[in-house]
Amino acid sequence: MAGDKLALLAVFAHPDDETFRPGGTLALLARLGVDVQMVSATYGEAGSCGDPPLCTPEELPEMRRRELNCACAALGILPPQFLGYRDGVLDQADAEKLIVEILAVVDAVHPQVMLSFGPDGLSGHPDHIAIGGWALETFQRAPDVAALYTLAVPQSLANQLGMRQVHPVADAEIAFGVDVTSVWETKLAAIHCHATQLSETPLLRAPEDRQRLFFGREYFVKAAERRPEQNFLPGVLEDYLL
Repeated sequence: MAGDKLALLAVFAHPDDETFRPGGTLALLARLGVDVQMVSATYGEAGSCGDPPLCTPEELPEMRRRELNCACAALGILPPQFLGYRDGVLDQADAEKLIVEILAVVDAVHPQVMLSFGPDGLSGHPDHIAIGGWALETFQRAPDVAALYTLAVPQSLANQLGMRQVHPVADAEIAFGVDVTSVWETKLAAIHCHATQLSETPLLRAPEDRQRLFFGREYFVKAAERRPEQNFLPGVLEDYLL
């Protein structure tokens, strides 16, 4: 792939999807010269205003737009793109229209790799499940994209942490894990950009060793691949693989 610009397109449902699970990996990729473009299908207006509230519900979409811009800047990735669909009912959106809009971003960014949610949405959230399915459909219509990966929590880690709010996958399904402790402070800075959502994440109040166990290790499933020779992801991250 000498001479080719490496690019990854991350397709998620909400602001903060890019940070809490894969943020360290995205930061590492940016440091290694990969163009990382984040697309958020919604502005996250169905989320929390914070505890205590940092804004009114009417102000929340703009607040979360600014939070995502803050997080992307902290991670060192490109400014995000928003598709503007309604939060909380994303699964009711016009699928064909949304897929065409993602394909337009693919045409602009020319990613070799895409990243999104798997069929269980990581947490079972309907918006996550919907965007993951549409990301897969986008990949199937984008012949120049070499691979699609999805976010994952391995069963062994979920068991170790006693996590019940995630849908883990069997350890054997994990394509690779990434040690992101070298960008720990960067990831924390991006997490704290999402100030309205911090109270919704109990693990942030856990002892640091438990936080590092979860937030300091990021795992991915290879959902689809058509040209292994152009799938740069494991090779670029070789020094950080678990």
